[in-house]
Amino acid sequence: MVARIASGKSIRGVLVYNEKKVASAEAQLLMAAGFPREGTELSFNNKLHRFEMLARQNERTKTNTLHITLNFSREDRLDNDKLKCIASDYMDAIGFGAQPFLVYQHFDAAHPHIHIATVNIADGGQRIETHNIGKNRSEKARRIIEDRYNLVKAEEQKKEAAYVLKPVDTGAVLYGKSPTKAAISRMVREVADSYYFTSFEEFNAALRQFNVTAYRGEPGSNMFEKGGLTYHLLDGKGEKVGVPIKASAIYSSPTLRNLEKKYGPNKETRKPYGLRLKHQLEKAIKQSTDAGKLQAMLEELDIRILLYVSEAGQIYGATFIDNATRTVHKGSSLGKEYSASAFLMRTGLSLEELTGLLAKPDDAMHDLSENTSGHNAIQMVIDKRAVPEEAIITVAEPMAKKQQLRR
Repeated sequence: MVARIASGKSIRGVLVYNEKKVASAEAQLLMAAGFPREGTELSFNNKLHRFEMLARQNERTKTNTLHITLNFSREDRLDNDKLKCIASDYMDAIGFGAQPFLVYQHFDAAHPHIHIATVNIADGGQRIETHNIGKNRSEKARRIIEDRYNLVKAEEQKKEAAYVLKPVDTGAVLYGKSPTKAAISRMVREVADSYYFTSFEEFNAALRQFNVTAYRGEPGSNMFEKGGLTYHLLDGKGEKVGVPIKASAIYSSPTLRNLEKKYGPNKETRKPYGLRLKHQLEKAIKQSTDAGKLQAMLEELDIRILLYVSEAGQIYGATFIDNATRTVHKGSSLGKEYSASAFLMRTGLSLEELTGLLAKPDDAMHDLSENTSGHNAIQMVIDKRAVPEEAIITVAEPMAKKQQLRR
């Protein structure tokens, strides 16, 4: 955990900053400590008045505001209740436990973090000393909390490299400039170990971004029935090329059985990231007036969306990949408003716009550039498999429904 404390002269400014984030779906009020009502029942003026009532008791102290951020590693297992406990314990440890304070959870960065707003004037007008608070109290509190909640240590967190994975250079591998097994193994290990997926399809959706795909064999085949798994390079057209590598031949053994062991734990770990993803998707939808702008926003956020389409042009599913937090979500796991039909209806994408995003079978987001911005953030994957009738919607349906609603 990395803690940062900023002192200031305007509690109003701190509140405005955080409340604007809430209004733009980039944050939520997580906790209101020391207030007469629950946070959901407090207006902006209620919050401001509570702080200003204390500040007025000591008008000689001009620097009376604290804006604290607690930053966590992506590896930390956090939910709302744990974040509230951490915030309370931290404020107690630095001598502000009796003060009113507001805790906001922000979703505008890839790592989990919270903002805490308070004043350093106690009831009665006494000024709470903040000189060297970071060195004298915050560091000690941080170490205690890291141990108490089993958090990644600040020293280790600062070493974490927030890097973007580079896709395998298929051409270099095929022409012998790079060993096939080494190239495939590196990418498979990285995706299997660092992405949070809860099914084989989600794992493969993340993996195919980097010119590698996992293959179980044809349904009904001996390989499929026995749970076999091989990994293949993908060429520029999304076709399997080169010599496949057995899962058991890769260090860490990313076999189907071992991948399946990750589904349960990953489902719990990715929950807070799902909330962040939804906030980012809502922001993109609200601020986009056409498909081009929506694409640009999603690319900037490093979010990719796969829309699954039958050969007859009928959409039946969606997968969302947040490369910033390395999480993969089916639309249904995010909520009914993120099903393929509901999401498309809200974006207002037209038939012509959708047709321009079509990808070939098994061609989901291959051959990406280093910053993953070279391809459409929204792509369609044609699936030759039989599709349940109840899951189907037509490509043109979303725009038609949206036009009806406008009437």
